Amino acid sequence: MSESKPSQAGRQRWEPTRHPGIFRVHSRGCTGRACRCGYQASVYSVRDRKKTRKSFELLGEAKTWREDMSGAVREGRRVAATKTTVKQAAETMLAGMRDGTLKNRSGHSFKPSTTRRYELAVRLHIEPVLGHLKLSDVSRAHVKELVKRWVRAGMVASSVRNNLDPLRVIFREAIEDGQVSLDPIAGMKLPTGRGRRERVADRAEAQVLIDALDESDRALWACAFYGGLRRGELRALKWSDVDFGAGVIRVERGWDDEEGEQATKTEAGVRRVPLAGALRKLLVAYKLASRRHDDALVFGRTAELPFIPSTVRARALAAWKAENERRVKDAQDPEQVELLRPITLHEARHSAASYLIEAGLNDLELTSMIGHSDPRTTKLIYGHLFPDSSEKVAAKLDAYLAADGEPAAR
Repeated sequence: MSESKPSQAGRQRWEPTRHPGIFRVHSRGCTGRACRCGYQASVYSVRDRKKTRKSFELLGEAKTWREDMSGAVREGRRVAATKTTVKQAAETMLAGMRDGTLKNRSGHSFKPSTTRRYELAVRLHIEPVLGHLKLSDVSRAHVKELVKRWVRAGMVASSVRNNLDPLRVIFREAIEDGQVSLDPIAGMKLPTGRGRRERVADRAEAQVLIDALDESDRALWACAFYGGLRRGELRALKWSDVDFGAGVIRVERGWDDEEGEQATKTEAGVRRVPLAGALRKLLVAYKLASRRHDDALVFGRTAELPFIPSTVRARALAAWKAENERRVKDAQDPEQVELLRPITLHEARHSAASYLIEAGLNDLELTSMIGHSDPRTTKLIYGHLFPDSSEKVAAKLDAYLAADGEPAAR
């Protein structure tokens, strides 16, 4: 398919490049010295019976766009530009999430908490920068610059990925509707690294952190450390879900601040969590002290009202601070005292998953207990090893290699 030269609009000067379909567009008065003029790329679609053009500052961006668009034409996908802006598409997306007409990739309605998170990401991070652009005008360069802006502002890698989620859904829907042909985020290399939620406490540290708490809070934190329950699952947990006879906790629901009791985060979230000995002991003592049973909330501030996360967090921080002060006061050398490091309920769940991996659970057991639908998700999030695990791995390898011969020397 031949490419014709664009019309000489105004007083701009169009200079062909060695790349078909791409022209250098020189502005009025450009002398060619230190030229910073941009480029325009174009692709003709027989299906749409029109030529789609787009301007770029850099030649590399123009080449990438044209290659992608040419591929879309060859595959028979529409390339006609849409007039819908990012802001308009975001409003449509959020409305669909709220009324349930928009489904996630699993075919289920979005959770209220997810809808609120998307709305916040759109309002604070996406719309101010990209909201005015038409969907068909959003390039990978725009998204890369957006990510750079977030990183410069101190946003951690996990937050960057989460804040891009609304854009992913917007372009997924736009592609399905034929409004655009390309997703500017697909295959894009994003920042990596551990975010604020990557901390884990090893087994010994977890026990010390629990022991330092008031007796009324120990069972709650033990359920996160040794059961891996999510915060919303802990808030909705009822005594009828705790089966001491069978030795399990039945996780069947979560809690949302605005919607109240709701289904678990995913279908896989409905599960049976085995009661480890340390957890069973604390739960039995807590039940006797609370005098609650049946459908009463286990950790609620009342039998019907769930605990307030910020209040639980404040009590824990106060208890750990008091323990640190006691340690410093009783120490002969205060500078050598090992102080407790505060942790969150989410990080306690994160720690629980790491214990399961280190304990050697198989993929099915690990995924089932932590409440994920895919073992790869569990390992991707929680699969890092503790500092001392390399020796254990080496020992297992030695045992395997020596199985049919003499023990390996250590």
